[in-house]
Amino acid sequence: MSRVMNFNAGPAALPLPALERAREEFLDFAKSGMSVMEHSHRGKEYEAVHDEAIALLRELLGVPDAYEVLFVQGGASQLFAQIPMNLVEKGQSADYVVTGAWSEKALSEAKVAAAMLGGGVKVACSTGTGEGKEKSYVRCPLPAEVKVDPAAAYLHVTSNETIHGVEFEVDPARPFPQAGAVPLVADMSSDFLWRKLDVSRFGLIYAGAQKNIGPSGVVVVVVRKELVARGRKDIPKIFQLRTPAENRSLYNTPPTFGIYMIRNVLAWLKGLGGLGAMEARNRAKASRLYQVIDAHPGTYRCPVERESRSVMNVVFRLPTEADEERFVKEAKAKGMVGLKGHRSVGGIRASTYNAVEPAWLDALAGFMADFAKRG
Repeated sequence: MSRVMNFNAGPAALPLPALERAREEFLDFAKSGMSVMEHSHRGKEYEAVHDEAIALLRELLGVPDAYEVLFVQGGASQLFAQIPMNLVEKGQSADYVVTGAWSEKALSEAKVAAAMLGGGVKVACSTGTGEGKEKSYVRCPLPAEVKVDPAAAYLHVTSNETIHGVEFEVDPARPFPQAGAVPLVADMSSDFLWRKLDVSRFGLIYAGAQKNIGPSGVVVVVVRKELVARGRKDIPKIFQLRTPAENRSLYNTPPTFGIYMIRNVLAWLKGLGGLGAMEARNRAKASRLYQVIDAHPGTYRCPVERESRSVMNVVFRLPTEADEERFVKEAKAKGMVGLKGHRSVGGIRASTYNAVEPAWLDALAGFMADFAKRG
């Protein structure tokens, strides 16, 4: 069969070796006579996969012993509510940095969840300009712009805005905020495991798997054990972070096939040389596109400030919507899919996640250069 070049923003491309491994094991996993999807999550065959996935995550990311690595369900959108439910005490508030559509959603859900339990939420910084449909986000804040309440339960950031193409710390001028003694919480759904990261800078990291490390239906949570321990107990057990922490993420039936696929992807990532090698590969991929965009200003325009340009989601505009429609149509005819921008902002978006092959970026960059010359 002929596979397309997949630039979708999520669910997104998976590494071919990870898919081929799943194909080989699909009907008969570990010579057990059945698929991994048919195994009990309490059985030794599945638990070996589960434990390997957690071990690979710890190894690749260098997770300290003081942190839990959890698998939870419900998507990162559930964590928008679950985190304040666990960490905001009555009379306390949490701080949020807003840099795009996903941090807006996280803020909105946190307001509801915190208020239910007698807490609140404040905006420590927003880089949005304009109102309504004209509202835009084109950058991450400078460190001095983030005003953190020293009594805040935590400071929340969205490390990469998938829709707006804005990402923290791709340039030294736009680092993650310094929160002092306040725990830094990061939604890393769209840029998890694309580069090395000092986990000890964060109190909690969470990431939906479906962009960079696996299929939809699983969220990875890396959280400091002391935050888990002090979490509220007056919320349903299924929403307490201590529940998966105390039960190896096996309190109830986990999404076993999704975790199996994460294991496959992490093994592939390790085989490529780990996060150092992956960061070099990803920066080169994104740079290939930004070079073409900047070389043809009459055709392409990236709306994001240079210091905040995402390595994971390259967004750009053409002179007219008709030009953008033609671009997407012609690219699809050449086997490149998933390039239409999010419906809320329009334009073009090329997602360059870990599994997106460098050769695909060469093909896209070549098409873009040719498209610009043809006008």
